[in-house]
Parts: sequence; C-alpha cells; structure tokens
Amino acid sequence: MEGPLSGDQKVTGAGMLNGAKLAADKLNAKGGLLGKQIQIIPIDDAADPPTGVTAANAAIKQGLDGVVGPYNSGVGIKTLPLYEAAGLTPVRLTSDSATNGMGYTLQPMDYQIAPVATTALTDWLDVKSAAIAYDPTPGYTATVGAQMKSSLEKAGVKITAYEAVKPGASNYTSTVKKLEATNPDAIYSVVYFPEGGLIAKEMNASSSTVKCVADYASADPGFVTTAGKAAAQNCPVVGVPSPGDFPTGGSFDAAYEKEYGEGPGTWSSYVYDSVNLLADCVESAGGFDNTPNADNSTTAQVAGSTALTKCLNSTKDWKGVTGSVTIDAANGNRNPATVVVLGTDSNGELHVDKDWANAVGAPY
Repeated sequence: MEGPLSGDQKVTGAGMLNGAKLAADKLNAKGGLLGKQIQIIPIDDAADPPTGVTAANAAIKQGLDGVVGPYNSGVGIKTLPLYEAAGLTPVRLTSDSATNGMGYTLQPMDYQIAPVATTALTDWLDVKSAAIAYDPTPGYTATVGAQMKSSLEKAGVKITAYEAVKPGASNYTSTVKKLEATNPDAIYSVVYFPEGGLIAKEMNASSSTVKCVADYASADPGFVTTAGKAAAQNCPVVGVPSPGDFPTGGSFDAAYEKEYGEGPGTWSSYVYDSVNLLADCVESAGGFDNTPNADNSTTAQVAGSTALTKCLNSTKDWKGVTGSVTIDAANGNRNPATVVVLGTDSNGELHVDKDWANAVGAPY
C-alpha cells in the first residue's frame, strides 16, 4: 500500500494504510487468498515523487504480488509505471487523467470532478465571479486548476484571479488578501488539505463575505483539523461521501473505530474496497498474473497474463463499502464516480452536504 505515510499529508496515508490492513485482516480471518495469508507492506512516498520512486523500487525488489495506491497523482505518474513494469496490476487512488490506464481506480478522476464542482458553484451557491488558488505542482492540482478555470468560464463565471500558491507555507494571509481584493463571489482553492485548511482558516478570520469552497484535494479530516471547525463549516469541500454516508458504511465505520480507536479517514473505505476488489479478481483469475524472478522482482507470465485484468475490466455492480462499482475498461476508471460536496457537521466531521444534494438533485 503506497501513500503519504510521512510529511504534511501523513494523516491521509495513515487512514489509507489502516483501511488496507482492515481488509487484509478480514480476508485472512476467512482463510486468506489462494490459501495464503495476506501481508500489507507500507510504502511511504511522503507525497513526493523522488521519495516515492525510491520507496517503490525498494518494495518491488523485496517482492510484491499486488499494490494499492498511490494517492498523489504527481507521485503516481512516476511510480505506477514502475509497478506495471514489474508485472503488477495497481489499484490506484490517483485522480489526474495522466494516470488513466495505469491500473484501475475506485475513486473519481479529474474530468469527473470539475463538472460537479462547477455546478455546485453556479447552481447551488449562485457564484457569478470566482478567484482560483491552485497548487502548480505537476499532477492533479495543476490539472484541475486549469480545468476549473475553463469550466467556470464556459459556465459564464468571471475569473477575477488565477493564482498559483506554493505548498507548505505556514499561512496564506497574503494570498487570501490578494484574491479577496479582486472582489470575487467565491474563492475556489485547488490545493491539498494542509493548504486548503489554512486558506479556509484565513478567510474565516478575515470576516470576508467572499464564499470559500475547497477542491477535492482538500477532502480529508485533516482539512477540518487544520482550518478549525468554525472555518471548515464556512467552507464546503468537493469530495466523496464519508463511509457512513453510504448505505452499508455504518458497519465499516464501527469496525474501523473498534480496531483503531478513531473514525476512518476519507480514503480508508476506498483502500478497503480496493484491496477487496483486487482480492476477488485474484481469486477468480487464480493468481496475480505475475511470478517472482530470482531477484524477487516480478514479470508478467506470458500464459494467462490477462486473466486478472479481464476480471477487473469486466467489473460491474460490484458491491463495496463505497457503493456499487463498475469499471470502464477503456481507462480502468470507475463510472459513474462518487463525487459530492461535503459539509462539516457539529462534531467536526465531513459528510454529504444535504443542502447541496437537495439543490442539485443528488441521490444522497
């Protein structure tokens, strides 16, 4: 399981890893997979491409049968080809279209996210003008920043500012002041949650009338922790439903909390489902379609090498914690995607915003 297990986004990685372990524990309790127990190997990319490449190569050398992750698209662009070259079939959590076809994913892609975000701004919040703050790091945020600018302009929204922000700063006071000075109806921040939370916090402190909306990259409990509950409640986040928002998510929530003493992260359930979907198809295919070499690297078998991918490509209405899953064989992506707008409740938890759902007719 590759993810940001250290650095600013480590809370995301921890939730991912716990989701993978919970899936493995349940599978192992039922006898494991193909008669063997499943072991989850943590691969820490620290949300940094060079770190990810080093970690992925080391894990591949030690020997892997499958891989779930990474989360950050900028990392995945570099590490996913390494796994594929080693004969592995990744089930990724990246959302940038640059990773289309690199394995499979159960979470939404950029081209599925921008339309929902645009509709939320125009049809729900009645935004006529917007300023966009975006992380220019190559990958998801840079891609979606450009997509949102184009999508909003096509919807008739005036873009008053399109501002690149440097990730990792301790505050974004000057950025918020600069964007608010352009008099937009809303500021849409296409940044990961450490930055998104700080932007929301600053906007709340400034007592501005400008609406705050955070992009999908900020959809994490860490957004609320960083912003503070009051600021988070004034800044809806485009994201995916929390486990408890899904029909069968309550039992997952309970099992996760019993095991780890806290609620799941945003991506815990998606990793949990990813491990289980991969396991189901491995069981069906009779293997991972790879075999260890003398140096413990892996090479896809020539005979029957498409059995696993055939199963994944044909996934239709597979039921998981995150709802029904159907895979588009053309790109390995889930369709339809589970994109929603989240609000922060009185407990400081992110859940589907009912006001948004009612306004746009979403089935939540």
